[in-house]
Amino acid sequence: MIEPDASRLDPALQADIEALRGQTAETRRATVADMEAILHQPFPVLDHGFVRVVDYMGDDGAVVQAARVSYGRGTRRVHEDRGLIRYLMRHRHTTPFEMCEIKFHVKLPIFVARQWIRHRTANVNEYSARYSVLDREFYIPAPEHLAAQSSDNRQGRGAVLSGSEAADVLDILRGDAMRCYASYERMLAEDDDDRQGLARELARMNLTLNTYTQWYWKVDLHNLMHFLSLRADHHAQYEIRVYAEIMLDLMARWVPIIHEAFQDYRMGGLHLSRGALGVVRRCLDGERVTQADSGLSPREWRELWAALERPAPDAAD
Repeated sequence: MIEPDASRLDPALQADIEALRGQTAETRRATVADMEAILHQPFPVLDHGFVRVVDYMGDDGAVVQAARVSYGRGTRRVHEDRGLIRYLMRHRHTTPFEMCEIKFHVKLPIFVARQWIRHRTANVNEYSARYSVLDREFYIPAPEHLAAQSSDNRQGRGAVLSGSEAADVLDILRGDAMRCYASYERMLAEDDDDRQGLARELARMNLTLNTYTQWYWKVDLHNLMHFLSLRADHHAQYEIRVYAEIMLDLMARWVPIIHEAFQDYRMGGLHLSRGALGVVRRCLDGERVTQADSGLSPREWRELWAALERPAPDAAD
């Protein structure tokens, strides 16, 4: 499992975290030892970002209790809980998973936040540049993550840039971010007693999208799994996927039985359309099926065989 690292935090936040972790409270609610061990601690992401859990509610047992609403805790065995959880996941009975919630503190580039916010099933409170000054921190990709536009996917990346092309892009990204932030500071005039600065809510519009922001993001377990099924997938954009991968690891600490079922039935499973299922049945019956007579589009045909990890049948075979 990944480990927390507070080395990149500013001293004030480090002090806050140490103070929070020094507090303990007696409780009658369910707690998870692995979550208590890492509560409040930051897990580094990208060059300046992090994810940390600041609160959670519920555990594997809470989902079972919600599904067996007339049963009290302690009336079942662990293997029975596991069987029920796997049944709920397999048959997409999602309501019991909504009984658990988790709250994250996330530091992320603005362009990642704008992609992330499309998941409209969480409670979000973002750092406000109307009231506060954003830090001089920008996401600059590592060279291996600089890639050209994909020729066959409008949302994807193609070949990795190298040599002078990569160096030129990095210089542009870093230079633009620094120049825009310098102009931001100049417009604010926070340290100039002789000038009246521009309002913070106006000055912020000059910042680049790789500037870091922060937010608290609270979500129930059902909607967290939906987020992770999309953003931890290998097709997702790298810059949001690395956040999702950290959160997937944190989910394993929090609800290990549910995490196992989620990996088996959602992340590692496959949902087939009626047409794709028909193709599989025909192939299992020994019929030669080609894309032309499959009823599937060329793209769905390719996706089906890629998901099955098998070469697509070819009419020339």
